[in-house]
Amino acid sequence: MKKLVLAYSGGLDTSYCAIHLSKEKGYEVHAVTVNTGGFTEAEISEIKEKALQLGAKSYKAIDAVGTFYDKVVKYLIYGNVLRNNTYPLSVSAERIVQAMEIVNHAKSIGADSIAHGSTGAGNDQVRFDMIFQILAPEIAIITPIRDMRLSRQEEITYLQEQGIDYSWEKAKYSINKGLWGTSVGGDETLSSHLPLPDEAFPSPLQKEDPGQIKLSFNKGELAALNDVKGSPVEIIEKLSNLASQYAIGRDIHVGDTIIGIKGRVGFEAAAPLIIIKAHHLLEKHTLSKWQQYQKEQLGNFYGMLLHEGNYLDEVMRNIEAFLEDTQKNVSGDVFISLHPYRFELEGISSPHDLMNASFGSYGEWNEGWTAEDAKGFIRILSNPGKIANHVNNSHD
Repeated sequence: MKKLVLAYSGGLDTSYCAIHLSKEKGYEVHAVTVNTGGFTEAEISEIKEKALQLGAKSYKAIDAVGTFYDKVVKYLIYGNVLRNNTYPLSVSAERIVQAMEIVNHAKSIGADSIAHGSTGAGNDQVRFDMIFQILAPEIAIITPIRDMRLSRQEEITYLQEQGIDYSWEKAKYSINKGLWGTSVGGDETLSSHLPLPDEAFPSPLQKEDPGQIKLSFNKGELAALNDVKGSPVEIIEKLSNLASQYAIGRDIHVGDTIIGIKGRVGFEAAAPLIIIKAHHLLEKHTLSKWQQYQKEQLGNFYGMLLHEGNYLDEVMRNIEAFLEDTQKNVSGDVFISLHPYRFELEGISSPHDLMNASFGSYGEWNEGWTAEDAKGFIRILSNPGKIANHVNNSHD
């Protein structure tokens, strides 16, 4: 029997793949779940039980939360990456790490094939296939749902015929949770004009009295929350639990998919949005204007390439090196207030703050130059405009 590694989430599509590929196609199926922050231990246990019941010869859960942070999330923070100035790349960023871990597992057990449950209508098929083809061109890619163009009801009927009669009732809203946020899909996101209702989001409002927090950064990386030190992953998780009680971080992203159509998806990402905005504010105080300008260009470019599955292109390592180098002086504290459905950045404290009062205070007083210096500077600065105005006005 040929060995096949199945990217298994426990949902309808991958459950169909598990039994179809083992029973109908004769593969020795080895199911694997890559956890990038979306599964509890209890959920992993349930997924394992289901995979083995559906015919998988083995099941493996890979904890990749730390890997996800080190390889991707860290640079999304460095680059202040928000796709279309809105979306913190919650799900699309995860898929890259999941695909790489699946390839590593497939190679470790000598698998001939890798299977996933993506349809032919979304971005994930591109992300998974690209990583698989680049890292393991010798391993075949099997995609039953995409190739057979199966409907949800066809999959349910098949599983019931095989004696698998789980409750496959489709939830009104699809929720995909990970370390860097949660995506939310529903009928409303299939249209262009409807908002997602309050009940669509996984975190209901629990706190209404304002709260104060302090985020500490060391060379661009999270170092502490309210002076309690921890790893960046621990701080992200703690901040998410705290800020989600205020129902912060809800929005709907509209963007261009890899396959050329427009897509709309809701999301809840309290911690990512607070972290990115806090980090960005700290950079405004500690970086030069040209550093900020170049970071904005490359951060957006990095996010676009990541979203579209191009993580393995060498230019990504070049951009990461640039982004990391810019963080040498991005250290300090950011003070934030939390309110129902929103947050406010109140200010920063940093030894590298370039608002150095010894040179002057904007709009108030100056120490580093005289009035005559300012007049001469402005006179020279206006020369290009004077020349253009003189030449063009004389030739109208």
